[in-house]
Amino acid sequence: MTGNKPIEVLIVEDDLRIAEIQKRFLEQLEGFQTVGIAASYVEAKTLIEILQPDLLLLDVYFPDMNGLELLKETKQQAKQMDVIMITATKEIQMVQEAISIGVFDYIIKPVVFERFKQSLQRYQEYHKRLIQFNMENTHVTQQQVDMLLRKESDGAGGISGERGYLPKGIDPLTLDKVLEVLEKVAEGLTAERVAKEIGVSRTTARRYLEHLVAEEKIAADLAYGTVGRPERVYMCCL
Repeated sequence: MTGNKPIEVLIVEDDLRIAEIQKRFLEQLEGFQTVGIAASYVEAKTLIEILQPDLLLLDVYFPDMNGLELLKETKQQAKQMDVIMITATKEIQMVQEAISIGVFDYIIKPVVFERFKQSLQRYQEYHKRLIQFNMENTHVTQQQVDMLLRKESDGAGGISGERGYLPKGIDPLTLDKVLEVLEKVAEGLTAERVAKEIGVSRTTARRYLEHLVAEEKIAADLAYGTVGRPERVYMCCL
């Protein structure tokens, strides 16, 4: 693989509507290419063997398989492929098992585009570093290992601090202002109202609300009021 080659992504999701949404999300991000969609165990195994993708976007529950079992199989076969789980499964045991097997990230449905984008950009940075380190030397320094394990800034503009990782475009001071507005109301808020309250654009306000929903700091109905049903949050950036 080379640095100029797009990251090849295989979507493994039995709900083809959701799979199509993920595909359209990927189309909005530079450097990624959807090489296939698999809706079953047989399709997933076949496409993994044929396409050898760089990255798998994988659900947990399928009519004929458990996504974690597929993940275990691919890891045991030593395939050079990374996995981001995208699932409605919230059981801590499932999350812990996915992490122990070695997923790159775990995203809970319904997916907000900003959270999806954050995860894919972090993976892109990791992927680029891995290629760079492979080209430079067969050995790595401790600093390079720490970078691969994301113990340092991811280089994509993220901020590490008391709040933990903040993605690019999310300023901690502005975030505090948005939270102050949300604390004052019991009903839902539109991005337009938040924008007016703190003196930013509607697009900026919506970005911060989506970040808070993605981090589960607030519920979707509070962030978006009557126009923010969870399914609308999932598709709001298409």
